Amino acid sequence: MPVITLPDGSQRQFDHAVTVMDVAKAIGSGLAKATLAGKIDDKLVDASTLIDSDVRLQIVTNKDAEGIEVIRHSSAHLLAQAVKQLFPSAQVTIGPVIENGFFYDFAYERSFTPEDLAAIEVKMQELAAQDIVINRSVLSRDQAVEFFQGLGETYKAEIIASIPANEDLSLYQQGDFTDLCRGPHVPSTGKLKAFKLMKIAGAYWRGDSNNEMLQRIYGTAWNDSKELAAYLHRLEEAEKRDHRKIGKALDLFHSQEEAPGMVFWHEKGWAIYQQVEQYIRHKLRSHGYSEVKTPQIVDRSLWEKSGHWDKFGDMIFTTHSENRDYAVKPMNCPCHIQIYNQGIKSYRDLPVRLAEFGSCHRNEPSGTLHGLMRVRNFVQDDAHIFCTEDQIQDEVATFIDLLFEVYKDFGFEEVIIKLSTRPENRVGDDSVWDKAENALELALNTKGLDWQLQPGEGAFYGPKIEFSLKDCIGRVWQCGTIQVDFSMPDRLGAAFIGEDSARHVPVMLHRAILGSLERFIGILIEQHAGNFPLWLAPVQVAIMNITDRHAEYAEQIRLELEKQGFRIKIDLRNEKIGFKIREHSMQRVPYLLIIGDKEMDNQTVAVRTQKGDDLGSLAVDVLIERLKTEIADRK
Repeated sequence: MPVITLPDGSQRQFDHAVTVMDVAKAIGSGLAKATLAGKIDDKLVDASTLIDSDVRLQIVTNKDAEGIEVIRHSSAHLLAQAVKQLFPSAQVTIGPVIENGFFYDFAYERSFTPEDLAAIEVKMQELAAQDIVINRSVLSRDQAVEFFQGLGETYKAEIIASIPANEDLSLYQQGDFTDLCRGPHVPSTGKLKAFKLMKIAGAYWRGDSNNEMLQRIYGTAWNDSKELAAYLHRLEEAEKRDHRKIGKALDLFHSQEEAPGMVFWHEKGWAIYQQVEQYIRHKLRSHGYSEVKTPQIVDRSLWEKSGHWDKFGDMIFTTHSENRDYAVKPMNCPCHIQIYNQGIKSYRDLPVRLAEFGSCHRNEPSGTLHGLMRVRNFVQDDAHIFCTEDQIQDEVATFIDLLFEVYKDFGFEEVIIKLSTRPENRVGDDSVWDKAENALELALNTKGLDWQLQPGEGAFYGPKIEFSLKDCIGRVWQCGTIQVDFSMPDRLGAAFIGEDSARHVPVMLHRAILGSLERFIGILIEQHAGNFPLWLAPVQVAIMNITDRHAEYAEQIRLELEKQGFRIKIDLRNEKIGFKIREHSMQRVPYLLIIGDKEMDNQTVAVRTQKGDDLGSLAVDVLIERLKTEIADRK
């Protein structure tokens, strides 16, 4: 007689074995209708799973985070079933869940077309409407190989043959389609109500470029049509905001094949870059950091001692000179320890905060490169704090204040925080890990911040806090981090003389706010859709004359504004003023100044904003004060 304990602490007792769905029905017909799966003692299972002993049970519906994963998993199978019905000779391979959706790879004699994609989606809708029951069965490895070979599914049989012989495998059947899968899946296809196929791409069998090319069909799936529509709208907005397109339209940067993963910054893009860098530089100075600069190329031996040579492997760019191997630095931390190590440090000298806009290189796979978001050469707003164990909590708390201050100035109000704790494979005593984790947790709680725990996700050398930004269309970007490191300072000989006159190893806090400047600027471009706030805009003011007789006065205005430090574009072309206004509006210039007879006679300027607001005629000193105030407010 199993006793089942529900999440609210209540219990249900049955005089026979029951399924997860039976329990849901016993609670109520509404819950049974909404049931997608279950969690038995924290393990996700099918709604058909039999319970014959005392367990903790959670009924999983589309209101639970796990529910959407089950829906997407089952949608991949629905896609495969639809393809097999429309193209019987197609072979199925793998079909996992991915962020926001799923994909499935197929082997077929010809390329699928957009028309095929539309037909497959219609067939999926038909199969979903049939509400086909999904059943799970178990076969031995060899039985499963024989089963799929009998179906002519050679790829699936190859996958199964690579599994140890003593393992039993689960198969899921829905109508005329059966697939190998760990599950769980929804009880029937009728639970799949909101999905859409997105695109077709190529994919090598088992990810190996030496193998044959398959066809990958991507799809997205959601709880209901409202969520699907919202997601498609976000995609549409993301397409409009693509930083690569905006970067080209606004002449900010480019990349080219001769330097893959490297950025060619144009004048206007570099103006944004400099504003971001100088802003961070000012913040670091005001918070007690010393800015340093370390070499780009360092002997291999240092990276071996730090552990990076083994950890990064092929991702390190290398060079050779005079019988010595060198690494083009992939990060700054070992070099900062070299600066710290110059001279004897006392506990009175700590904390030592070293910051660097360090140019790093990593040999990222070419297929992962993506505009500014994933590059091979990047600059970090990197800093390392050398402190005692007792100083960890204060340093982390101060860093959090700085981080939120910076994010607010850049227009980001919503920050997602995650605390990652000790992994299974780690260095250092548990007592030290306890102190570090407690310090990070206390810093977060003292600030009254909401945070999520990520057990086992810390680095091997210490726990960390990750800070992610949510942008205006709901996307999440992980940017900031602070990590506690007990390992590297000891490896590289860092020390200080303690109050007891003995040698001690400092704790090293790795911290960044923006992360990669290139990536953060890409995020800013997409956040603002190129309409930068005045303080970041590469061109802050465009000055336009109506006729040639206004050119001299326009030049006077330019000189006056440039003396005040504003970034100015003057347009004296012999073009209609409406054309000039449209062009500079398209370039997202925040303020447009028009010079005509009235303005020249009254020693004023006619002011329009990029948004189309007409501010009328303003005296130049009034305009200057307005611009300075707006820049200072960072709105």
